Amino acid sequence: MKISSIYAQIFRKNTTLSFLLLSLFFGCYPSPEPARNVAINPLFSDNMVLQQNQDIPVWGTAEPDGEVVVELLGQRKSTLVDSSGKWSVKLQPITAGGPHELLVSGENTTKLKNVMIGEVWICSGQSNMEMALAGNGKINNYKEEIANANYPNIRLIRAQRAKSTVPLDTINTTGWQECKPNTIPDFSAVAYFFGRHLYINLNVPIGLIHSSWGGTLAEAWTSAEALKTLPDFVDAVESLAADTVKFDEAMQIYEAAMKNRKQKIIENDVGFRAGKYIWNASQLDLSGWKNMQLPTIWEKAGHKNLDGVVWFRKTINIPKSMSGKDLTLHLGPINDNDITWFNGIKVGGLDGVNKLREYQIPGSIVKTGANVIAVRVFDMGNNGGLWGEAEQLKIVDKSGQKISLAGHWKYKIGFNLNTLSPEPKSPNDPNRTTLLYNAMLHPLIPFAIRGAIWYQGESNANRAYQYRTLFPTMIKDWRTKWNQGDFPFLFVQLANFMKIESEPAESAWAELREAQAMALELPNTGMAVAIDIGDAQDIHPKNKQDVGKRLALNALAKVYDKEIAFSGPIYKSMEKDGAKIRVQFSHTNGGLNSKGNTILKGFAIAGADKKFVWANAKINGDEVVVWNAKIKNPVAVRYAWASNPVCNLYNGAGLPASPFRTDAWEGITENNK
Repeated sequence: MKISSIYAQIFRKNTTLSFLLLSLFFGCYPSPEPARNVAINPLFSDNMVLQQNQDIPVWGTAEPDGEVVVELLGQRKSTLVDSSGKWSVKLQPITAGGPHELLVSGENTTKLKNVMIGEVWICSGQSNMEMALAGNGKINNYKEEIANANYPNIRLIRAQRAKSTVPLDTINTTGWQECKPNTIPDFSAVAYFFGRHLYINLNVPIGLIHSSWGGTLAEAWTSAEALKTLPDFVDAVESLAADTVKFDEAMQIYEAAMKNRKQKIIENDVGFRAGKYIWNASQLDLSGWKNMQLPTIWEKAGHKNLDGVVWFRKTINIPKSMSGKDLTLHLGPINDNDITWFNGIKVGGLDGVNKLREYQIPGSIVKTGANVIAVRVFDMGNNGGLWGEAEQLKIVDKSGQKISLAGHWKYKIGFNLNTLSPEPKSPNDPNRTTLLYNAMLHPLIPFAIRGAIWYQGESNANRAYQYRTLFPTMIKDWRTKWNQGDFPFLFVQLANFMKIESEPAESAWAELREAQAMALELPNTGMAVAIDIGDAQDIHPKNKQDVGKRLALNALAKVYDKEIAFSGPIYKSMEKDGAKIRVQFSHTNGGLNSKGNTILKGFAIAGADKKFVWANAKINGDEVVVWNAKIKNPVAVRYAWASNPVCNLYNGAGLPASPFRTDAWEGITENNK
């Protein structure tokens, strides 16, 4: 007979003996002492929302070896603090509801009140996600939207801006708040409208965790481990890991390098000699200067890979009626920075791609006859030039008399920035690889979530082909780190922005939208198309209501199994039909249509020479027939392929078609790293 069987018989015959032996055994292991200085992670606070129907991790810090107890809705979980001072427990899934209380106890007890169980979403990206209802941009109808934002079961928390070279455990935050008119003004507008639409349709508490930073790159939101799998980012990640220089010293090194770089740009500018600018002079030999039709970005005028300095000059005839009078010079937006002279006298200069240039010209330098405008444009990357609308380029006097400046300008390249080594990264720059992941995303893990919404891409547009791998790598990275499987990841395709092109042209923004659409190949992803709700003059369009709604439509259909349309038409396939091309779509939902039943716009067609021209287009069921009488043997079609396309293809649900191309010809960002 086995020894275990003998002991079993003895225990069954003598329960008193069994009890005594067990008491002696466990008496050797006294109960752990309550932990000292128990603190819960800042993600957990009054008014919070915990994810329903999933395991709920709860964690924090305390002095090592003590016991921490967490209690919620009858559940009681205990754990010992590890040697590093960290503790965590996992509560079992709970259905939606509340309010409840969450207790965390050691020697001290923390009681979190007004805790709800519902749906939790991460809301991240750059400035269009960060843009608040009443922020600098002020969304459409912001006063009315704020006044009506009385949804106490929508809960809000924001991670304050932070960066770190190593992964952090906590965010800077003031905690969770109920959504009310006094708490919503500075919160993400896109996140709010997304959450509001979910709440109205699901009728459960909604938790929105907002963590975004304007002007940031996708690689800043991606972990070092993930970026090391992409050759383009290995050096940057390793450089960051090896950077042991203290911040103050690093800033001094950076500032010295930038000062030296700026001086090199000025000194190597052919329009700068002997310590002063010379191409601003009113009298100048213009032989060797070329013509460019303005406004335009110079990438559209044959300089697609040029970053740096380009000088523009225009001679205008001032009539006697304007001579000697104060004038206002309007140049529209300039990408990126400018210095402007009138008759050799500096009249203005601004930094920033979206700022409208309006400079005052004193009447003392305005003369009858020929007057010269000179503009030095410095483009740091992506597109460059005077890129607004033709009517924005003008000189106006106080009576309203004006002279148009649109048309031919003389230009000459002063300096090609690509001849310099890459610009050094500031230690204070949030766009260094991994910094925002480390400080603003890693601390959120492993908070239980339903999914994430993402609005970003503008800052990566000049490297759109690279984004084809970077973006899905980031998505997979977040999912791996959260260890919740392929949680839903919904994103916004870039809205229309910049000047409307009169002819088909290449576009970095179009290529970025294409890269975003490619991410739909990943499971559990969704895309909100915004090609019809942007703003030519503002990279931060004010219609955030439709952006949030279209994200929510994706969530309701794909995550919450609502039988609704969630996407506009998506390109599926094409087939040649003589001198025409037939384009097929998915997500036609009630049939294709042109908005307002007008003529279809936005289609371009090309033959084997790759030269696109505007095309005729006609809806035929769930496909569009495209042709141009001048193209006898067409091979490719593009739709809405521009930074700011004029396009009007929708489905029966009123959702716009996503831009696309049927060709795979080389793009303007293909070799950008």
